[in-house]
Amino acid sequence: MKRVGSAISDLRGKVVLVTGAASGIGAAGAAELQRRGASAVLVDQDAPGLATQAEALAREGGPRPLAIPCDIASLAACEAAVQAALERHGRLDVVWANAGMAAFGPLAYTDPAAWRRCIEVNVMGSFHTVRAALPAVKAARGYVCLTASVASFAHPPMMSAYAASKAAVEAMANAWRIELAAHGVDVGVIHASWVRTPLVEDGEQHPGFVRLRQTVPAPMRRAMTPRQAAQRIVEGMGRRRSRIWVPGWVRWLHALRALLHLPQAERALRQAAPELEALYLKVMATEGAAASSYAPRELKRARERGEAAD
Repeated sequence: MKRVGSAISDLRGKVVLVTGAASGIGAAGAAELQRRGASAVLVDQDAPGLATQAEALAREGGPRPLAIPCDIASLAACEAAVQAALERHGRLDVVWANAGMAAFGPLAYTDPAAWRRCIEVNVMGSFHTVRAALPAVKAARGYVCLTASVASFAHPPMMSAYAASKAAVEAMANAWRIELAAHGVDVGVIHASWVRTPLVEDGEQHPGFVRLRQTVPAPMRRAMTPRQAAQRIVEGMGRRRSRIWVPGWVRWLHALRALLHLPQAERALRQAAPELEALYLKVMATEGAAASSYAPRELKRARERGEAAD
């Protein structure tokens, strides 16, 4: 018997709203969706980057996709984005809450505004995105997808805001999967390891982040390209997976998650922690707590919002 919410591996004709679509996994995912015949609605707070991505997709063939500048920290902005998508397409089959950011720093010194903004974007932004889209997705008996991370269950030092936010994203997805099943809506969560996105590239400008990444065993440090990640994600999306592993070996790490925070497993991180703190303080001494806590792009945005000093 075919279950409710059956596979939509043929994505042709489907409408998919993607946040964080101006760059990284979101941009690559939108391109992959278009290649599979879906209509991607691009949402991002980076208006120039969004326009560039929309033009790039238009050059690949087909109509220029709808691109909507939006700060997902605002529920009203997300509701307006969904309304624009419905006015253009008349339906919404999939919502992909992908947009996110990272904050960096030890508990005692991290910029509180950066820590809070990470929670606002990653947790509240995901909530706002899905909440705004839900009536249309329910009407389509569609699919909700949320981007979490390996950090949702492997919690690195100096990245408590990011780890907490991604753990919350996973928890929300798990709860919503049960809530929405009776409505014919499936919910999936993406657990991604290293992908060569602007978020990772920005992080690599901080010596503490570079040192943190060196604590990971070399085979697990390899980064996928955004397109490689997008191919796995869109395939999982089409099959309405409850978990999408990027890359596949992450499923085994997830299965062993209870072991990751035993003292033996944390040994390398504990040994590196004093050096990580010292590297953070070195940057903070010369550039300030905000510059040491935010990635460069997010620092610029924080300054534009008046939340960080120049």
